[in-house]
Amino acid sequence: MNKNKIGLTNQNAEVLSDSLNRLLADYQIYYQNLRGLHWNIKGKQFFTLHSKFEGFYNEAVETIDEIAERILMLGSVPYHSFEDYTNNAKLKAVKNVTEGEESVKVVLNNMQSILDSAREIFKKAGDIDEEGTASMMSDLISYHEKNIWMLSAWLGE
Repeated sequence: MNKNKIGLTNQNAEVLSDSLNRLLADYQIYYQNLRGLHWNIKGKQFFTLHSKFEGFYNEAVETIDEIAERILMLGSVPYHSFEDYTNNAKLKAVKNVTEGEESVKVVLNNMQSILDSAREIFKKAGDIDEEGTASMMSDLISYHEKNIWMLSAWLGE
C-alpha cells in the first residue's frame, strides 16, 4: 500500500485533500465577502461591524494559510486561483451589502456552511485516524460555533 510522507495511504490523503481544497475555496469566498462587508458597511453599527469584520478576515487569512499548508502536507496541491475558488466553492460572493443586519446574516450563513464542511472533514479524518487534520477541524469547529452563537445573539435570535 503506497503511503505519503506523513504515513497516510495516498488514497486517504487524496480524499482529505479534495475535501480540504473545497473548504479552502469556501474560505477564500468567505474572506472576500468579509473584506467587502468591512469596506462597504454603513449606518449606526458602522464602527462595531467595520472592526468586527476586520477581525474576522484577519483570522480567515490565517486559516486559509493553515488549510493550504495541510493540503501540501498531505501531498496535494492547494487551489490557488480565483477560478479554482469560484468553480469549487459552495459559498457565493456577495456584492453591495451595506446594511448591518443583512451583512451579519451573510457572515452567519457563510460560517454555518463552513461549520458543516469542517464537521464532515473532521469525521473523514477521524475515520482514518488522521489526527493532524482532525485537530485542525476541531479548532475550526469550536471557533465557528462560538461566532455563530455570538452573531445569532447580535441578531436577537
